[in-house]
Amino acid sequence: MLKRMFVSPDPGRLRLRSGLRAVLGIGLAVVVCGLAGHSLVAAVTGGLAALLALFTVLDATVRDQAITTALLPAVGFPVLALAAGLHDHPLARDAAFLAVMGLGVYARRWGPRGHSLGVFAFMAFFTTQFLHTLPGQLPELYSAVALSLLASSTVRFGLWCYERRLPAAAVPTPATGKGLARATTRQAIQATVGGALALTAGLLLSEQRWYWAVGATWWVFVNTASRGETLVRGFRRVLGTLIGIPIGLAVVVPLHGAAVPSAVVVAIGVFGIFYSAAVSYTWMVFYVTVMAGALYGLLGVLDPALLMLRLTETGAGALGAMLAVLLVLPVTTHATTDAWIQRALRCVHACTAEAAARLSGSTAADPAPRIAELEALLGRVRLSLAPLVHPLSPLRARKARAGQVLALLDTCAREVRGLACVAADPEASHDARLAAACWRVEASVEALTAPDLQQRADMPGIPPHQTVAEPALAHLHGLERALAELAAPLHSDPRAPLIGV
Repeated sequence: MLKRMFVSPDPGRLRLRSGLRAVLGIGLAVVVCGLAGHSLVAAVTGGLAALLALFTVLDATVRDQAITTALLPAVGFPVLALAAGLHDHPLARDAAFLAVMGLGVYARRWGPRGHSLGVFAFMAFFTTQFLHTLPGQLPELYSAVALSLLASSTVRFGLWCYERRLPAAAVPTPATGKGLARATTRQAIQATVGGALALTAGLLLSEQRWYWAVGATWWVFVNTASRGETLVRGFRRVLGTLIGIPIGLAVVVPLHGAAVPSAVVVAIGVFGIFYSAAVSYTWMVFYVTVMAGALYGLLGVLDPALLMLRLTETGAGALGAMLAVLLVLPVTTHATTDAWIQRALRCVHACTAEAAARLSGSTAADPAPRIAELEALLGRVRLSLAPLVHPLSPLRARKARAGQVLALLDTCAREVRGLACVAADPEASHDARLAAACWRVEASVEALTAPDLQQRADMPGIPPHQTVAEPALAHLHGLERALAELAAPLHSDPRAPLIGV
């Protein structure tokens, strides 16, 4: 876990730039709210809105990101009004919260924009519970949210829009059309049931801070597709909270709510959230926990008992999510991982074809977008296989198989990236053997992804190691070997021990 956080590669320094820009954008948002004369509660609300806009808006292009950000108030403001209006009506408030939760998950069928708007709507309701918002505070909160979104957008799309110099981000979706609609409907039902369980448990633990349990359930469901992914995510959320509470107490309590040092701790938390999110969910939750402690300190309500209650509520929320995915319309880890692995393999073939076409003289061929798509797909493969490779997994055969699959897919990606680098060199010459090697790669991918057993039997054998002077051909031979070796873990019984592991 420590290695993933501090040693994981950061190509293009994207995680570093994202973290620094988040601190700048959210800091500017809070400063603008202060200059406008808003209260501390309004400034915190605005800062959280800016954080969500920077963290959850992940459309493929800068233009789409700007449109989604502009649409956030359209869903956030009505939900803020609804939540504030139901403040003194617990039963109606709880029903509305669960409805917003279910609709927020259901909105994922509209892709990244639907996901962002759903998250913002849920967090608008959550924030009113966190800050005990009343209807009379709404005009100030609307103003704070609008100013904060404008300030953070000025930084993101104006002062430091590094995405304009990058290829469009690859945002893989699990399915299209009716398949995605069915998936989001199932997830919405699961989230609503899990939220109801968490809400009930949260109220039993505390009538004032029950919302932490519902929030934990919500964030456990984000970006998960199978019961295994949800179980691991729930465990990591509790672990991150458990680590964050004592460190947060040690750092925040001595500050006694002092504004400047508390703001520094919040800034460190913001940076950590953005820097660690892509590589370690546990560390991201750790930084969220430390930041929440600093915010409670600023609001004057921090004490150890409160943070321990938050840990208990988080555990209840994670348990609610786990029970929901186990009992309500469950989807197996195997079904999810198989779909993502097949998409990654087809993308490997597409990357190879683009690179080979570039080497053969085609100026229109460009493997770079496919490489970005492959990286995104491999991220989803790692997420879906996380339950199997988890240190606490008792399924040794499946754990070994999953580890081998991940290692071989990483080898495929490394060879494809090398091939693309060679293809980008204008001096690279075309070797007639490339066409034959590319054909063998295509045949290997078709055999690996074929549902027909006879086609799988036609999978080429593992080629011998060869010393090749031509760099492109060397990468293709390495790719062939990795694809051939994938046949064993992908096509044998998942419960059988792997030979040679």
